[in-house]
Amino acid sequence: MASVLRENIKISLRAIRSQLLRTILTVFIITIGITSLVGTLTSIDALKSSINSNFTNMGANTFTIRNREMTVRIGRDGKKPKAFRSITYQEALDFSKAYNFPAKPSVSTFASGASTLKFESKKTNPNIRVFGGDENYMATSGYELEKGRNFSSQEILFGNHVVILGKEVIDALFTKKEDPIDKIITIGSGKYRIIGILKSKGNSSGFGGDKVAILPLSNVRQYFARPNMTFTINVMCNNSQLMDAAIGEATGTFRVIRKLSAGEENTFEITKSDNLANLLIENMQKVTMGATIIGVITLLGAAIGLMNIMLVSVSERTREIGIRKAVGATKKIIRSQFLVEALVICQMGGFAGTLLGIILGNVIAFMFDISFIIPWFWIIMSIVLCLIVGTIAGIYPAIKASKLDPIDALRFE
Repeated sequence: MASVLRENIKISLRAIRSQLLRTILTVFIITIGITSLVGTLTSIDALKSSINSNFTNMGANTFTIRNREMTVRIGRDGKKPKAFRSITYQEALDFSKAYNFPAKPSVSTFASGASTLKFESKKTNPNIRVFGGDENYMATSGYELEKGRNFSSQEILFGNHVVILGKEVIDALFTKKEDPIDKIITIGSGKYRIIGILKSKGNSSGFGGDKVAILPLSNVRQYFARPNMTFTINVMCNNSQLMDAAIGEATGTFRVIRKLSAGEENTFEITKSDNLANLLIENMQKVTMGATIIGVITLLGAAIGLMNIMLVSVSERTREIGIRKAVGATKKIIRSQFLVEALVICQMGGFAGTLLGIILGNVIAFMFDISFIIPWFWIIMSIVLCLIVGTIAGIYPAIKASKLDPIDALRFE
């Protein structure tokens, strides 16, 4: 059996060389289908990995209290996030004082998502995210210092004009590689002294981890104030095994602060650090399904093209089929010969498409600072899909070739 298969593969390769142009075009169609499929799904897998990494950095022992339900809405049928009344600064402060659990709470707020920072003649694009936080904010948000120091309690209390910057902001403002620490920059209309530089987190998934500026919370309250300003409470539990107990204690404490009566619905949302990652990944399954359908449709087009080339091949090689039957080739051998030929062409396109798809997917991933990934599952799936496409495209021409009458085939001109 193995020797027959090897012989059929040799015959297939000779036949492919004899009709090279048509084969190349068919392989090219298959390559495009597999490239689009593997490339898209590789980039999606890389994105999923990055999302997990981003939220893992915050720690499995962290949760957040906010006034808006964390829901990812895709399409018109998606669930709209539920919003509650704003969490005031006093409520957040009261929670930090009243929360009696072995955990580290921090209070923060979002100041601006489109700020321009300036240093001398240099300035950033208007896409810097500015946050206000207390001395615990960096620990509970997964940030680490590369250089400099954190805010002091006194700077938080008095709202000093100091700032901690992300790596990309530093690179944009200090192109001459000077030491940024203690330099004065402009944020909005205010002057701020740089006291710290954050370790790079990358800008994957659009979170802009390095395009960030962190100011003392009281400074943001004073200079970035707006109506209905809401505050976020991050809590880092000292022991991840006690997370459920910590969340239960936090829920009870904040219900008291929000003056909710027994049986009344919570007017705030508590989210674990990994919940949003799982939510994003769950919604990305729809994108994966859409990409798979598009790739399969392309492969069906390739199957039609391959079936056409195989039918033409049967017509052109009618005399060859007659000679092979005359010297003893059975219907099964003829059928397997043409089926193997279709599978060989498909696998050639599949190999090229898989290779290009991995390269394309990782180029897209690289653009978003996502690490290199080899999607073994989709590589195996592309091989299986090519086998299916090759079988679908080759089975009818193979049966047609095997049913040719040897006498009529020998007389064919």
